[in-house]
Amino acid sequence: MLEEVERWLSRRSWSVTDRSLPQLIAAKRAAGTSVSVVLPALNEEETVGEIVAEIRRALMTERVPLVDELVVIDSGSTDRTAEVARAAGARVVHRDAILPRIPAVPGKGEVLWRSLLVTGGDIVCFVDADLKEFSADFVSGIVGPLLTDPGVDFVKAMYDRPLGSAAGQGGRVTELVARPVLNLHWPLLAGFVQPLGGEYAARRSLLERLPFPVGYGVELGLLVDALHTVGLDALGQVDVGVRKHRHQDGQALGRMAAAIYRTAQLRLARGHLVRPVLTQFERGERGFEPRTHDVDTEERPPMTEITEYAERRVA
Repeated sequence: MLEEVERWLSRRSWSVTDRSLPQLIAAKRAAGTSVSVVLPALNEEETVGEIVAEIRRALMTERVPLVDELVVIDSGSTDRTAEVARAAGARVVHRDAILPRIPAVPGKGEVLWRSLLVTGGDIVCFVDADLKEFSADFVSGIVGPLLTDPGVDFVKAMYDRPLGSAAGQGGRVTELVARPVLNLHWPLLAGFVQPLGGEYAARRSLLERLPFPVGYGVELGLLVDALHTVGLDALGQVDVGVRKHRHQDGQALGRMAAAIYRTAQLRLARGHLVRPVLTQFERGERGFEPRTHDVDTEERPPMTEITEYAERRVA
């Protein structure tokens, strides 16, 4: 590991216990900073309500006014996700209702990008909607450094990721794809424990300047682009404990890995590009049958280039 990364680890890696809620509230009031929490959701009726309820109970009260707005962006759910989230106290916005002149495409990154148009916080915190046994520490932990240190612009959560009963075996795409790619091509990011984690917070002033890969590559893309935009010392991570969520099957992980590699490759070279498709195999009546999938390749431009966003800021 580079000496610069070792120094960064000692300066920019924290525990959620390093900052108390009273300390965060005082810093927030002193700076006049507002905080938005965004949950991208697709068919998450089983978990989204508990997450929303916990954030409201722990961080949106008169005594603890840490979060100013809590928004669930529904990206086309066919279950009761929107209804459950709304009943728990979130403002629910459908992906397709945001910036309708640009047709939406499927993908998590698409939803996160559009969320900037319907939130107003100086700090924007993203939290996946499939978390189980959710703790509000996930929010307060990653928002904390942004409230207390003006030199920090982007903070990721780090945590243990159990796979069933096996401790520390989650994050398979991280270990097999993202971590090798980052260590080889962006060694300054080698100190991030969970580079693909879906829980992170950043200043709006940074997010609005970054392009957003529309699909699975969004976490890696934002991390790499944040490094190039504000430098390593403006990035940080906070240990929030254990993250439990729904795990995807091997083929879904394969598609995720391909999109993440493609996102990295786009940032390494803008000339010759790899073929953006992935063929997988499923056993059918006639043996193994190929299934070919397009790999997410589209990216949304920095939000500062969108007319509607600029007009909203002026207004």
